[in-house]
Amino acid sequence: MFSSNSLFRMMLIVLAFACNLAKADMTIEIVGGGSTRHAIAVVPFKDESSRLSDPLTLVVKNDLNLSGMFRVLDTSKVSDLPFTPASIHYAQWQGAGAQSVAVGTVSDAGNGQVTVSFSLMDAAQKKQLTGGQFTVSPDQGRQVAHKIADMIYQAITGQQGIFGTRIVYVLKQGAASYQLQVADMDGGRSQTILRSKEPIMSPAWSPDGRYLAYVSFETHKPVVWVQDLATGRRRAAANFKGSNSGPAWSPDGKQLAVVLTLSGNSEIYLVDAAGGGAARRLTYSDAIDTEPSWSADGAKIVFVSDRAGGPQIYSMAATGGDATRLTWQGSYNVSPRLSPDGNTLAFIQRQAGAFRVMMQDRANGDVRVLSSDPYNERPSFAPNGQMVLYASVQGGQSVLYAATLDGGNKARLAVLNGEVQDPAWGPFTH
Repeated sequence: MFSSNSLFRMMLIVLAFACNLAKADMTIEIVGGGSTRHAIAVVPFKDESSRLSDPLTLVVKNDLNLSGMFRVLDTSKVSDLPFTPASIHYAQWQGAGAQSVAVGTVSDAGNGQVTVSFSLMDAAQKKQLTGGQFTVSPDQGRQVAHKIADMIYQAITGQQGIFGTRIVYVLKQGAASYQLQVADMDGGRSQTILRSKEPIMSPAWSPDGRYLAYVSFETHKPVVWVQDLATGRRRAAANFKGSNSGPAWSPDGKQLAVVLTLSGNSEIYLVDAAGGGAARRLTYSDAIDTEPSWSADGAKIVFVSDRAGGPQIYSMAATGGDATRLTWQGSYNVSPRLSPDGNTLAFIQRQAGAFRVMMQDRANGDVRVLSSDPYNERPSFAPNGQMVLYASVQGGQSVLYAATLDGGNKARLAVLNGEVQDPAWGPFTH
């Protein structure tokens, strides 16, 4: 019986860096670069260091760099830094190559709060592109920074920013310590949602970002749980006889596609996300069908099956029925994810013993390699479809990468104290 990621998991156990620290610490390292980026100067906000707990400007810069859409200019050598649009010497910044300039201040708002004001100005036209004010507590600087970066991103690209979104992953430390962790998309503010001595696998976000579905072995068998992130309450969504695994939310949040062995074989079923009720079987084959994932419109489910002799990726209607094979190159293709617009399929392909992140153009079937490292798993699209998150092993260390779809820009989110598994990028939330 094949398991879509069992071989890779064994390699991770051998290769991943681990130690006994209690907290995951992530850093960002840009390891590639695109050729066409918007040049922006992000001037350090006035009084941010004395009024905020987090370095607001640094977070904004890191966010913009991470996206691959911006070239953030060095402002450290500028002696007369502006803090308001009126104080910007536009000729100076145009001479430095800036297409836009972001300025701001942090002031006392009373009652233990601060007001963060910012403006993004077009350096050539000297007009405001976006801006705003936020009154928050001093420990909310990171959240405001992500919001500002989102506003800048949308003003320049016309697309919704992803910096206020979150990611989830499993952190394994030692032989019997598993943590389900949620963090900002850049790895900051990580929180442990669940600790267990037994494996935790396959976390999946609900469409509204309120719940996580995941597989836990805490009862010594795989069971699918759904947990409310706000309250911590959880319930068993799939606890049938045999194995329960591979949860994937329907776009309306009402159902989960799961992998059950009720028939004695791994098949894909639908269950009520609220728990209870019978499971409705979608696949009927003598093969192993696993790793379901929905299209954004809810019409299709892509999944992995070995019905052709080895693991390949297929698509079927969300109501079940005949399946269409999607991958034809390579003998081992797993972990499918469709982009939000449905135009791109991300998956893992084994190539001469290496496991690469692949991107397939759904219109013409062209496939390209996204990842350069040999051991990678579980690609997951950002909610705006412009980046992909995946786990990797680099130099014996388990890390997370966020990459642009062309691979021209990669941000390394380095987990320094354990083996990171099963990452998933969360949705937009309001």
